[in-house]
Amino acid sequence: MLNSSLRYKCCLLLFTVICFHTQVATLPAADPEIDPEFAPIVRVVDLNVGESTTVTLSNGEQVQVKLLDLKETRDPIRNAVRSAIVTVEVDGKPIKLESGMYNLPQTIGKVQIDCSITSGYNSNGTPSFWGLDKDARLRFWPKDSPLIKPGSFIYPVEQRWFATRTWYDNEPVDGGHEILPKIYYHSGLDIGGAEKLTRVIAATDGIVVSAGDQVLDAHKKDTPVAPRYDVVYLLDTRGWYYRYSHLHQINDRIKPGRIIKQGEEIGILGKKGASGGWSHLHFEIKSRQPSGKWGTQAGYPFIWEAYRNQYEPRLVANTRRKHFILPNETVTLRGDQSYSADDSIVKYEWTFSDGSTARGPVVKRKYPSPGIYSEVLKVTDKAGNVDYDFAEVQVLDPADREHYVPRIHASYWPSLQNKVGEPITFKVRSFNNTFGEETWDFGDGSPTVSVKSDGNVKPLNEDGYAITKHTYQKPGDYLVKVERSREDGVKAETRLHVRVEP
Repeated sequence: MLNSSLRYKCCLLLFTVICFHTQVATLPAADPEIDPEFAPIVRVVDLNVGESTTVTLSNGEQVQVKLLDLKETRDPIRNAVRSAIVTVEVDGKPIKLESGMYNLPQTIGKVQIDCSITSGYNSNGTPSFWGLDKDARLRFWPKDSPLIKPGSFIYPVEQRWFATRTWYDNEPVDGGHEILPKIYYHSGLDIGGAEKLTRVIAATDGIVVSAGDQVLDAHKKDTPVAPRYDVVYLLDTRGWYYRYSHLHQINDRIKPGRIIKQGEEIGILGKKGASGGWSHLHFEIKSRQPSGKWGTQAGYPFIWEAYRNQYEPRLVANTRRKHFILPNETVTLRGDQSYSADDSIVKYEWTFSDGSTARGPVVKRKYPSPGIYSEVLKVTDKAGNVDYDFAEVQVLDPADREHYVPRIHASYWPSLQNKVGEPITFKVRSFNNTFGEETWDFGDGSPTVSVKSDGNVKPLNEDGYAITKHTYQKPGDYLVKVERSREDGVKAETRLHVRVEP
């Protein structure tokens, strides 16, 4: 009998040979020589409106599925898809699902189901990201099943959940300088972090197929691998490729052909390559899709399940999606995607940049002036636990619709197990603004601190982030704010939630 580690290595090497010398495009379990232990749990179908199919779940049960309707909402500024809602019938029962946008699978009948992408994102985005040829992509898991095999996947960054900015599945990227007609809809997961400090680790066991500019020969053609000096690709026995991008430094042990275990260091988080100048890990999963093409396997549900299993948070606030509007347009801020381990959230409290407040899981707001606003959501459960998240609202200058307003990225390290009396490193960088300075308010009554970043004039500038340190003298939850104004008074602000333990 082979032990599990050796079985894994043999299975992985065999799968690599089978899939990329014979160009097999099916799941690993479809080949009798591949151990079904490593097959994905998820089942994926692409459908047009009005089309039906039978889905065989990973547990062998079958469900009848029909795509009834698709409605996509676009903004009037960029014509970007801001929300896509599908109506699906599962065994005769209808359910509405929003595609991506920090939504998790919903349960209906004997399945969990989500919608990872719809056809509108192809119209002014990049169709090759998803490999979708029909109206919508639906994913299925058995009702009480984990989303990914327990123990086979972990959170790929050593930091707190939502420690800083994210760009997740399908979210339109509103940034840079000039507003362009083609939209970068995010097809992977951008996990912001502290440049040169935060460790990036392998989410899965896998074989290194690409590290920097070096690629295994079998993976140079008809694969998702796009080598670059700051990028690592792993392949696991599910047949999924994992991309780790913008690494400041790749660990010396990460070499093509090496089999590594989950949790091993891939490298250090950075802003190399086509990062846009902000420090983050671009983490993306690619797999064969029902179209036969390579496409993104939307990863938000997987990383959330992994984080929840690893860190067991009791409460997580979530108002994460970003908003892009003109002055005096109504925007809806949502906190109803927040998580409680025992479903016991009793309060949703909002504090806005103008000092006003509101209560409830969903609120509506208007903004009279251009700028970037960071609005505070506080959630409380019945046991008295609290957590915070921040809604980013970008209000475009109506006198200059061709350019984005200034914005800010801030981060801190470490973000886990911070202690009283131990210094924390804070980093900040402004974008689209070189006037003035960033001002930090650390939320503990201490004097504000001013620093000056480079304004992202050269995105890959090694010293682009301005750095300061702060030490908290008491335990608690601290809401940190940093802001910087342009010469005409247009202001950008962002916030961080720092938890300090005794």
